[in-house]
Amino acid sequence: MDHSGHGMTMDLPPFTLGRGLEYSPDPFFLAGCLLGLALYGWGVLRLRRRGDSWPVSRTVFFTVGVLSVALVMCTKLNNYGMVMFSVHMVQHMVISMLSPIVLLLGAPVTLALRALPVAGRGRKGPRELLLALLHSRYLRIVTHPAFTIPLFIASLYALYFTPLFDFLMESRTGHAAMMVHFLAVGLVFFWPIMGVDPGPHRPGYVMRMLELFAGMPFHAFFGIALMMATEPMIKAYKNPPASLGIDALSDQNAAGGIAWAFSEIPSVLVLIALVFQWYRSDQRQAKRSDRAADRNGDKELEAYNAYLASLQARGQ
Repeated sequence: MDHSGHGMTMDLPPFTLGRGLEYSPDPFFLAGCLLGLALYGWGVLRLRRRGDSWPVSRTVFFTVGVLSVALVMCTKLNNYGMVMFSVHMVQHMVISMLSPIVLLLGAPVTLALRALPVAGRGRKGPRELLLALLHSRYLRIVTHPAFTIPLFIASLYALYFTPLFDFLMESRTGHAAMMVHFLAVGLVFFWPIMGVDPGPHRPGYVMRMLELFAGMPFHAFFGIALMMATEPMIKAYKNPPASLGIDALSDQNAAGGIAWAFSEIPSVLVLIALVFQWYRSDQRQAKRSDRAADRNGDKELEAYNAYLASLQARGQ
């Protein structure tokens, strides 16, 4: 058995996509994915039995989001990610920048608020606790750009370029905890920008785009730094197992290329989602204005016509 240099002993054959996609579940993430799908499915069924509708697109988005987490954490990609920096970076980018976007488009919080039963008077059930959390000062702080943008950046630089990364990589538990952190940071960062669920911080669409572009370049800079390095920068990956047949510096350069390329993908996806949401919002506003005009008998137009008539009467 070859030693990876950071507390893990793995004698893995050279990486291929087929080997990487073999089923090899992480128990924590497998349980979390199955629980997430089960709870979401329960919510959708509860609405349907009640006669309420739920967009199929949201169910598809949430399912794809969960499956994307399972793809990188419940296959041998997770095994290879312990000893290959490039594979680890694929895990990191998917779980922090792709999975959160798709999960948020599934609107799980909105589904929970609609599906959970209302507790009796004077009592607090899961729905009431969720509402209290949504209106809490804590959530206002952690979803504010003054918190989310620095957190998003620090998750890269303060983790990879400090001893904390090597400490977490000493065990599978530490590696799993790191991935949970990446997922949580991604959800917190993207929720105020393009999430469809209600939240305490929801700026205008232009400001959301600015928030998005404030964080994305740092991912690109991080990737470029890894690509241009002339020696391995991450201790955990300095001595890959000989069975892999890889060079540590070349693998690090590949990891940098992956980080750089992935910084563009979420930007495009989120921009598309934002433009669509903006369009839908304008459509809803126009419909509300039309309904208000119908209810009021178009009083504003009548008042304007009366004003014109009075001007004409004065001129005669």
